[in-house]
Amino acid sequence: MVLWWIGNAILLIVILPVVIFLLNRVLAALERIRGATDDILSGGVALVGELQGVPEALATTDETVKEVANGAVRYAGSVAKLLPEQ
Repeated sequence: MVLWWIGNAILLIVILPVVIFLLNRVLAALERIRGATDDILSGGVALVGELQGVPEALATTDETVKEVANGAVRYAGSVAKLLPEQ
């Protein structure tokens, strides 16, 4: 019975503070992670508002690329006529 009480005392004096210390570190890391995820979420919500005009901008870019490609083909054809054949 005395050994049982010694084991309980060791548990309370040594093991329990170590467990509390480790639990405190885990909870502190959890709070930092939670803060980081909140920042990421608010940044993502702000980014969604900035991306509203992207589909229209992509459509404009597609049209511009097609126009440039047509001009480049016409220019290359004109240059090909001017260069002597080898």
